[in-house]
Amino acid sequence: MERVKQLVSHLTPGSAKGLEAVQAKSPDDVVITMAIRTPMCKAKKGGFKDTTSEELLVEVFKQAVAHSSFDAGLLGDITVGTCLPKNPVHEARSAMLAAGIPEHVPVQVVNRFCSSGLMAVTDISNKIRAGQIEAGLAIGIESMSQNSEGAWTPNSAAVNNHQPAKDCCMPMGWTSENVAGEFGVSREDMDAFAALSFQRAEHAQKAGYFKNEIVPIDAIVRGPDGSVTTKVVSQDDGIRYGTTKESLSKVKPAFPQWKPAQTTGGNASQVTDGAAAVLLMKRSKAEALGLKVLGKHVTTAVTGLSPRIMGIGPRIAIPMVLAQAGLSQNDIDLFEINEAFASMYVYCVKTLGLDIEKVNVNGGAIALGHPLGCTGARQIATGLNELARRDGKILLTSMCIGGGQGAAAIFVRD
Repeated sequence: MERVKQLVSHLTPGSAKGLEAVQAKSPDDVVITMAIRTPMCKAKKGGFKDTTSEELLVEVFKQAVAHSSFDAGLLGDITVGTCLPKNPVHEARSAMLAAGIPEHVPVQVVNRFCSSGLMAVTDISNKIRAGQIEAGLAIGIESMSQNSEGAWTPNSAAVNNHQPAKDCCMPMGWTSENVAGEFGVSREDMDAFAALSFQRAEHAQKAGYFKNEIVPIDAIVRGPDGSVTTKVVSQDDGIRYGTTKESLSKVKPAFPQWKPAQTTGGNASQVTDGAAAVLLMKRSKAEALGLKVLGKHVTTAVTGLSPRIMGIGPRIAIPMVLAQAGLSQNDIDLFEINEAFASMYVYCVKTLGLDIEKVNVNGGAIALGHPLGCTGARQIATGLNELARRDGKILLTSMCIGGGQGAAAIFVRD
């Protein structure tokens, strides 16, 4: 009877809530035994500028297998979160095979814009929770050097004559200015929060906080003479040392055509290349194989909202995911909120009343960069690593999503 109750609790959403419940351990927990990431490198200028998206994907697959202490042939499924490649399924399948993963292991691709990495993790977690697979690998990746984000111009009269639908096609910078203008976010606050991101990332890099989450990558170097060589890339290269609020205040607006014209190249996320990998399985499987459990995935929440202010997505998704888990903000030890733009970051932190000493403590996307499909998985690697460093327990990750959506998830460190 006790076993039946346990099974029902896993199959019934919201049946086991609260701090004690989410920290309890069960053989059916969906646990994480590996969470790694590549360095985050400036697009078209940084360490991965010559590395194609499939080459980067091959490398992250190789590193995932090498660091997992797990037989890749036992993977029940692989889900890759990515946004920009023209042939993402071809790339994912080809890359996993080239990395040496057996051909009987399947793979799929998911794309929910900036949350794609988290959606990959959630997809694998849900399959494990449903009993479809025992173990799976989630990847988040984006090469913004090789695949630039382009605008979409709809041809449909139905879309063009429906304002919210048409708003989905507008540049993300426009949405940032809408958030700043509609909610009264000042340029001063935007630059202050951006400077804090750079300062925290600089401190974390110098202190070696990232060393346990970053795996060195053999990057491709293409010479002007057509030569192809490799080099090892082992650290983030977009962190601007010595950044202050005062220095950022001198940066010109990136979108002067849209009021209040407060978004700049200094207070918005960087265009970046990077990837991350998360291995998930049932706790019983991990224990049977003698694998160290880093943490468990509790739940994920996704929401929709007005596309014109898509940046406020975390303000809606964070309360949703807390309610699903029966937790309060005070129960969370660390928040990883994607800094798509300082406007939305300032708004979400202040409106939710979050303790900034718990949010993006080692910097966020403004300093580290935002490879679109990677970020949702990268946040997990960064958050769990920092939880371990400071002996914390509960991690909440969140991001806004293009087109007017938001997502958030909760993880518990073992």
